[in-house]
Amino acid sequence: MTQQQKWDPQRYARNAGFVATLGMPVVELLAPQPGERILDLGCGDGVLTQKLTAMGCDVVGVDASADQIEAARERGLDAHVVDCHNLEFDKEFDAVFSNAALHWMKRPAEVIAGVRRALKPQGRFVGEFGGAGNIHQVQRALSAALTRREIDMETLWPWYFPTPEEYQAELQAAGFGVQSIELIPRPTPLPGALTDWLETFAESFLPPIPTEEHANFFQEIQDDAQASLCDEQGQWTVDYVRLRFAAIQESA
Repeated sequence: MTQQQKWDPQRYARNAGFVATLGMPVVELLAPQPGERILDLGCGDGVLTQKLTAMGCDVVGVDASADQIEAARERGLDAHVVDCHNLEFDKEFDAVFSNAALHWMKRPAEVIAGVRRALKPQGRFVGEFGGAGNIHQVQRALSAALTRREIDMETLWPWYFPTPEEYQAELQAAGFGVQSIELIPRPTPLPGALTDWLETFAESFLPPIPTEEHANFFQEIQDDAQASLCDEQGQWTVDYVRLRFAAIQESA
């Protein structure tokens, strides 16, 4: 019944270009230095990977989406299709960076273990992703629309939104010292309607719904969420909550 999220680079750039723009504070937290070798975990179409490269870093991008990796390679980047739960790098990187990707990886212990293997001693792991409470109003409207169809949302749920305490425990269990970790409420204006956002990010909920009903399903969710997420001028703002962290690999 479950379906892997598909990533159309053009659709992503059109409906989610804000992801890279709003990721710059995480780049600043990473504080990349020229000459450092950095792994961009879940690099997508490579917008931030390219920024890190422009800063003089030697950057490798990995992502599970072949289409996104093709888009990243078109930027001239060193990018590879990789399941980020199964990283095979060994002590290659000064830092691992990740923006808006870790919430798509539902087995965090496997991801973090691979990150630790990929890092050189005292290497840094810095990232930001959806945390506890992320897209709460969208979740509510999604759940209601699925419940009306007698569909269990949990069987289709594609995301991992932990609390800081939960993710800090995962990091520490893998041998990281956590330097900072926090939840950041970040209401995020959309470039278009909520239906555009749903088409970009919520394909995982579509398999049990007949194809001809997909548009109506997303419209129903938008109608439900309008009072809480759309202002009188028609501007949609999604209730994002981000978990931002910086950790360092401790000696074994």
